Amino acid sequence: MSVSARPDGHHSEVAGGSGLVLTVLAAGQFLMTLDSSVMNVSMSTVANDLDTTITGIQTAITLYTLVMATLMISGGKIGTIIGRRKAFAIGLMIYGAGSLTTALAPNLPVLLIGWSLLEGVGAALIMPAIVALVAANFVAAKRAAAYGLVAASGAMAVAAGPLIGGAVTTFASWRYVFAGEVVLVVVILLVLGRIKETPPAKVRLDLVGSALSVTSLGMIVFGVLRSSQWGWIIAKPGATQILGLSPVIWLLVAGLGVLYVFLRWQSHLAATGGEPLIDPQLLRNRQLAGGLTMFFAQFTVQAGVFFAVPLFLSVVLELNALDTGIRLIPLSIALLLAAAGIPKFRPQADPRRVVRLGLGSMIIGILILVGGLDPAANAGIVAVPMLLMGLGLGALASQLGAVTVSAVPDSQSAEVGGLQNTATNLGASLGTALIGSVLIATLTTSVITGIEDNPGVPTAVKERATSELVAGVPFISDTQLEDALEDASVPETQAESVVSLNSESRLKALRVAFGLAALLAIVALFFTGGLPRVPVGAPTSGKASGTDSTA
Repeated sequence: MSVSARPDGHHSEVAGGSGLVLTVLAAGQFLMTLDSSVMNVSMSTVANDLDTTITGIQTAITLYTLVMATLMISGGKIGTIIGRRKAFAIGLMIYGAGSLTTALAPNLPVLLIGWSLLEGVGAALIMPAIVALVAANFVAAKRAAAYGLVAASGAMAVAAGPLIGGAVTTFASWRYVFAGEVVLVVVILLVLGRIKETPPAKVRLDLVGSALSVTSLGMIVFGVLRSSQWGWIIAKPGATQILGLSPVIWLLVAGLGVLYVFLRWQSHLAATGGEPLIDPQLLRNRQLAGGLTMFFAQFTVQAGVFFAVPLFLSVVLELNALDTGIRLIPLSIALLLAAAGIPKFRPQADPRRVVRLGLGSMIIGILILVGGLDPAANAGIVAVPMLLMGLGLGALASQLGAVTVSAVPDSQSAEVGGLQNTATNLGASLGTALIGSVLIATLTTSVITGIEDNPGVPTAVKERATSELVAGVPFISDTQLEDALEDASVPETQAESVVSLNSESRLKALRVAFGLAALLAIVALFFTGGLPRVPVGAPTSGKASGTDSTA
């Protein structure tokens, strides 16, 4: 072991095999992020294999995100109590058991137990521990690069998931993906001893706070995830209603109310000498708050774009799952280069400026994509936008992890890990729900308006279409629509009008969705003032760097 001085006057040991340590932690992050993106391109196949519906598989995806988001804060605290490496190991064993259960699942209930529950619980222990273990195994000067590569591995899993899932599902079975995860878990466990442990702290888990946080975040995340089915405020026709409104608004109101009670309970414990789940002072730390806000914004935009781009490639251009994944490769390459290259070649770069440039790159990429969407477009139009998106995401990944953890002492890094992963999961849920609901709403409105204004569509067809489409139209390809119209014996002239209308409305909906993603990224620029100007690990930086008030 070698010992290096930290900027705050303390010393930090660095594991001799830092390359192996980083590989293990990055592999853990990749593993945690891979599942959802793989499942997204394999939903129909999984549904057929398990004799269930697409709705059933979407339920599994929803519950997986829900379990992770609600348990992250408690998972971080457990890591503080038992030691972060031990929490990482226990989480891996639970996650591996879930992956094996999923690979062997004969039906939907077993899939829910294996994937949604066991893997979600395992991830809630693993992800906060990864953040804390980076802080324990790397000196402050090297943490920005370490966090950048770990974050890049997670983002790459999102981009590579469709490629991996598409290839494995096409040429073998989706079950091999989860079986492969079990193998990776075993490999990580075998080399986990090379990572330096952090000593456990003699604290108690705030059970009341844990229950309140799980309840509040569960209501908020579940409400957001169900918004596309139930509607945000006004209930969609045929959907569940509570007092005349969508259940989503009531879930959000109740969730925010319980969240307020949680925060007051944490302040009460801190003021009376108790042991809160989260130190209230953390939420008043300007640098930490700035980093968490940027994590939330990044994953909101990232999830929205990753939801819409595959739809454009697979539905509008009718590419298969494998070809869709191939078109996302420029994003993965650019992301890795930026995340690893910025700390290596510009270690003294201003974190605030890097994040702003990253957001700018993402905005430009999205706007280029919006401008390139037209009926004659081909898959090549996504290459430059994906490259710019990758550079932007890599720039954020190279800074944010180090910014958040460096804002507090190492003893609180697990708590920060819980907050950080809660922010990212909430952002991902909100981004998918927002972009998805706006896309479907725009498509529905455009198709209804187009049918009503089209003189070639008979009145009887208009009335029937309007009543059926108010609940939402499916985002389907021209080939699927043509086959459905042919099966329904719709006259060729009318069928051509409907297909043309669907194509135009689909592109309009995608433009609106991408435009919203660009708007969210622009709004994020206004919240970058909380980020430090001095790079983490620089001689003049320290815990006070979060107090910089220069915009």
